[in-house]
Amino acid sequence: MIFFAGAVLRATVTDLYLRYVKAELRPFLIAASLLLITAAVMTLWHELRPPVDGRGDLAEPDDKHEHAHREPRVAWLLLLPALGLLLVAPPALGSYSAGQTGTALGDQESYDWPPLPAGDPARTTVFDYAGRALFDKGRSIGNRRVELTGFVTPGPDGEPLLARMIMSCCAADGRPIKLGMAGNPPVGLAGDTWIQVTGRYSDRVTRDPVNNEEIPYLEVESWRQVSPPKNPYE
Repeated sequence: MIFFAGAVLRATVTDLYLRYVKAELRPFLIAASLLLITAAVMTLWHELRPPVDGRGDLAEPDDKHEHAHREPRVAWLLLLPALGLLLVAPPALGSYSAGQTGTALGDQESYDWPPLPAGDPARTTVFDYAGRALFDKGRSIGNRRVELTGFVTPGPDGEPLLARMIMSCCAADGRPIKLGMAGNPPVGLAGDTWIQVTGRYSDRVTRDPVNNEEIPYLEVESWRQVSPPKNPYE
């Protein structure tokens, strides 16, 4: 329990937890870790304290009683998964998951798209641009340039796609948002390479071979490789 709670607490205080759950869950993870550590310490204290009799005096050791409650040595193997969580940090969902899951953009919903953020280019998310391009037909984008950050994942016919994972609660429900890249797309980049692209709206679309949903495109003007963000999800 101590090792497991320590692994969760370490991930929470180092922002590693953002690979697995939403940022809003941080207080609950800290509280759960502290509760587990408290329970573990109380359990150790109960197990290691000297036995007492009914009058509160130290009881004589009972070899038969001690032998009857000795745990099997194989139980120590339960430490292995806890140590694994503490010492090994699984990566966030990336290009492999995106390639196995269809794009998360579904049917159009009635929605009034607000103006893009100020600035040139306008910094927005992959999800926001994809929704405007596919459902709003780019009307709320116009001729403005946008700046998006995501990772590269192989698309249909091996062409690179820009992707970003979204999640409702945790990585278990993570789904990809995918964008095609026309114009000046990156070439020769491995999957999971994070890039920042600048471009304009494109009316071109393709179909995701996984779930047959539409994937909008971005007319790329420039791009550059960047470090993975602290929070890899949108």
